[in-house]
Amino acid sequence: MPYETHKQWSNWGGNQSATPAFTVRPRDESEAVEAVRFAIREGLPVRAVGAGHSFTPLVQTGGVLLDLSALTGITGVDTARRRARAKGGTPISAFGDALWEYGLGLANQGDIDKQSISGAIATGTHGSGIELGSFSSSLRWVKLINGHGEIVEIGEGQLNELRAAQVALGTLGIFLEVELQVVDAYHLQERISYPSWSETCSTLQDDIANNRHYSFLWCQTEESAGLYELPTPSGLSMVNRSYTKRYNAVSIDESAGGLSQAEGSRRDRSYRIYPGGFMIPFHELEYYVPAERGLEAIETVQDLIRTVHPDQKYPMEVRWVKQDDGYLSPFYKRDTTVISVSGAPGTNYWPYLRDVDSALQPFNARAHWGKIHFLTKDRVSDLYPEYESFVKVRREFDPNGVFLNDHTRALLA
Repeated sequence: MPYETHKQWSNWGGNQSATPAFTVRPRDESEAVEAVRFAIREGLPVRAVGAGHSFTPLVQTGGVLLDLSALTGITGVDTARRRARAKGGTPISAFGDALWEYGLGLANQGDIDKQSISGAIATGTHGSGIELGSFSSSLRWVKLINGHGEIVEIGEGQLNELRAAQVALGTLGIFLEVELQVVDAYHLQERISYPSWSETCSTLQDDIANNRHYSFLWCQTEESAGLYELPTPSGLSMVNRSYTKRYNAVSIDESAGGLSQAEGSRRDRSYRIYPGGFMIPFHELEYYVPAERGLEAIETVQDLIRTVHPDQKYPMEVRWVKQDDGYLSPFYKRDTTVISVSGAPGTNYWPYLRDVDSALQPFNARAHWGKIHFLTKDRVSDLYPEYESFVKVRREFDPNGVFLNDHTRALLA
C-alpha cells in the first residue's frame, strides 16, 4: 500500500496545510479499508482528500490522510433510470465524455471541474440555475468505509441515512463509490453580456426564471474582471457592471458544424461550456440566503464594499440553486441566492470577510462548507432544522470520531 510519512499537504488555494503522520494513496478498495483499520488500531484520526479545492480546514489532520486520487473511473451506467456510478476520487471533469457516450450528462456543474466527486458531494458544491440542485442533491447511493473499518452501503431505502450522507463533510466515512441521478445529454448556448447594475436589476427576476443557468459577477473596479480572468470588451468600463452568463439548452447537429467556440456565444456539449477558468488562486467566502431576499442581500454587500471596504477588488459572484433535502445542505428546504466574495492571497482580508459575514447574518445566511466561513456549532444548529438528525447518524456511523478533525469536531461532534 503506497504511503509516505510526515509529508506536508497544502490545498489548491494555499491557505491550508497539514503534516499528517501518514499519507496513504490506496489503489483499490481493499487498500483503503486496510488504511482505515490501521488508523483505528493505532488510535489515529482519518481524513480524506480529493483535489484540495476547499478553503476551510476540512482536510487537516495529524493522523492518516487518505488520498483518493487513484480511486477513479465510471463504474456503471443505467440509461433507463438515468443513473451513473463512479469511484469516490473521480474528478468532475471525467464524467463528460464518459456519460456522453451513453447519451447522458450531469444536470449541472460549476465554474471549476477539477474537484473529486466525493469532495463535491461532501461540501454541497453546485452550479447555477433556480431549477437545478447541487451535486449532493443527485446522490442516490453510496458505498463507504465507516468508523469501524467496515464497508457499508446507503441507498434510497434508507432515506434518513441518505439525507445525512448527501452533505457530510467527510464525517460519516470514506466514500468509495457513489451513484448519481443524471439527465439526458444536452448542448448549451452561451450568451455573455455586460449590463450596468440598473440594467441587471431590471431583468433580474425574468433572468432567474427563464434561463436554464443564469449568474453574474458584479465588478466594483476596473481591475475586478481581470482578477478572475474574465474577458471584457475593449474600452468598456466595468465599474458597477455585471459580467453576466446565460446558458440555455439548444438542439445541435455536431456533424453539420453546429458547434461554435466564438467568445461569449459558444455552442457546445454542456460539460464543455460549464468550466469557466478561475484558475488563479484566490481565497473565497460563499454564503447562501433565501432566494426571495437575494437582491436585498446582494445590495447590502455592495454597500459594504463601497462604504467600508473600497480596497477589495475581487468581483462578487451571484448564482441560484434549487432547494433540496440534505440535512446539512446549504439549500435545505429553500431556493437559494448564492453570494461569493474573495480576498487576495497574501493580504489581510479578514476584516472584510468578517464584515460580509456580519452583514449577511440577518438574512439567515448559510455557508459553503468548503469555503471560508465563520459558522459556530450554535449557529449551525440554528440554521439547519435537521442538525440533530445529522449528528445522530454521524455518531452511528462513526461513534469514536475516527473521521473528525478539530474543525469538524467543533461543528458536528
